[in-house]
Amino acid sequence: LIRVGTDILDGTSNGSDSKKLRVEEAPPSRVLHIRKLPNEASETEVIALGLPFGKVTNILTLKGKNQAFLEMGTEEAAITMVNYYTTVTPHVRNVPVFIQYSTHKELKTDAGNQRTQAVLQAVSAVQSGGSPSSDVQEALAAASSPVLRIIIDNMFYPVTLDVLQQIFSKFGTVMKIITFTKNNQFQALLQFSDPVNAQQAKLALDGQNIYNSCCTLRIDFSKLVNLNVKYNNDKSRDYTRPELPAGDGQPTLDPSVAAAFRVYGDVQRVKILYNKKDSALIQMSDANQAQLAMSHLNGQKMYGKIIRVTLSKHQTVALPRDGLDDQGLTKDFTNSPLHRFKKPGSKNFQNIFPPSATLHLSNIPQDVTEDDLRLLFSNAGGTVKAFKFFQDHKMALLQMSTVEEAIQALIDLHNYNMGGNQHLRVSFSKSTI
Repeated sequence: LIRVGTDILDGTSNGSDSKKLRVEEAPPSRVLHIRKLPNEASETEVIALGLPFGKVTNILTLKGKNQAFLEMGTEEAAITMVNYYTTVTPHVRNVPVFIQYSTHKELKTDAGNQRTQAVLQAVSAVQSGGSPSSDVQEALAAASSPVLRIIIDNMFYPVTLDVLQQIFSKFGTVMKIITFTKNNQFQALLQFSDPVNAQQAKLALDGQNIYNSCCTLRIDFSKLVNLNVKYNNDKSRDYTRPELPAGDGQPTLDPSVAAAFRVYGDVQRVKILYNKKDSALIQMSDANQAQLAMSHLNGQKMYGKIIRVTLSKHQTVALPRDGLDDQGLTKDFTNSPLHRFKKPGSKNFQNIFPPSATLHLSNIPQDVTEDDLRLLFSNAGGTVKAFKFFQDHKMALLQMSTVEEAIQALIDLHNYNMGGNQHLRVSFSKSTI
């Protein structure tokens, strides 16, 4: 018996199988022939097959034939790759593909194919530890996300956050993990420090069992490029911020709370009171904005408590003197890029509404789906009740179950990095879904 991919061929195989057998007997070469690729497979996904084994130096895709040729940096790397895929079936977009040595010893392709060259440059730069140029970085960002979406099938034994961290950290630095249940299935989002690590982990672990004959990993790339983790507990973890609370106590007021008053004007400075840390002074650009924030936010619920907003006797918030440590209780937002009302006559002045359970989202990347956004806002702490894209998919309405949840989601996710230098814009809406 001779094993080709996942097929077992014997002497009674038909003509096409015999043809496969003869091709398999080609001598080792650093050029590999990849067959049965799905129609929508990208060059980057093909390159990802070779990343764990060494440098990828060239690629040629044959779209009409669902095939590709991949050139590795050395013959040794190609041999290691073929040997590995003899025992573990490679997948592209959850479709099994077949890899064998090519009769070609090197690839001669059109150097004018800028997209292919950009992707190869990006991969090469990251593998060598260099600093790729901005256009190469964009090519790499478009290639894949550092965030993996993981579904556990046949979960007969519990899979914890620590188990996932232990398994996936073999492929790179795991920065954040969020676990949740959807459609009665245990799922997780896991963020690596580098997209290449995510590619390697997906390649090696997709379809593998955590325990014997159960807890099968189904892995795909998430459209999200950065996870928003609020608590370090058994459901979520940010390994870069060990100081995060467990979520079982009352959160302390943080200057980032200015994001909710920022809807009604441009916040200049915020000061949390030293002896009364559930109270703050917030300086707006002018008295009209302060009055607007007070009328809309006084009596709203935030962090489980009713907030009271009144006009202060102070005219300005004083910054701490040089050299004086005020424990981060005062922040200056004067030059913040998040100011909505800097331009006179801005259309943002026409879109000022009271807090509501329905949020208006804008600047949404084209490839981000409804599921991606529902998941993002659910992880902010709350339940997404309804969702509706506008016709161009660049804007949407999203309804949380309560106004309090909507306020919290706005604080957490306004200006959220969606990748490709696009930041999500979140505001309250007067519409309902």
